[in-house]
Amino acid sequence: MIDSEGFRPNVGIIICNSQRRLFWGRRIGQNAWQFPQGGIMEHETPEQAMYRELEEEVGLKPDQVEVLGVTEDWLRYRLPKRYMRHHSRPLCIGQKQRWFLLRALCEETNFCLDNSPKPEFDHWRWVKYWQPLREVVYFKRRVYSQALEQLAPYLFPEGAPVRSSSNYLRQNRR
Repeated sequence: MIDSEGFRPNVGIIICNSQRRLFWGRRIGQNAWQFPQGGIMEHETPEQAMYRELEEEVGLKPDQVEVLGVTEDWLRYRLPKRYMRHHSRPLCIGQKQRWFLLRALCEETNFCLDNSPKPEFDHWRWVKYWQPLREVVYFKRRVYSQALEQLAPYLFPEGAPVRSSSNYLRQNRR
């Protein structure tokens, strides 16, 4: 499902633990790290897609998490031309995402990365709040920054931790 502007509707999922660390998954067979995310199916709400993707990619069920917040609107990123499937129609130029911040209410042993026929991740770890901005693929950095900025007050009502570097968005730009 691609919208009239060429963006695929998608959800992004940020899972935190009781120490306010974030789940950070390594894409299967790659040295690439990201938050869980996935497409929204036709006739599915963003929240329904989030719970489906959460179970498929991380193995968690709705009663094992608490929704702390969601981004106010769609956040968009464009795919670099080399990642676009130019032969498919309609052409997808990027993704528009609603981001959810969840708190895990279960044990780490409940996380299961091979809960679907096509696993997304082969490893995961807990990271500090702003660390994903240093490690995510360059074309997703701006949307990650927007999501983390918007969702920080839900996790840090006293004020988000200071970023250790102000040039995350400029690093490795291509």
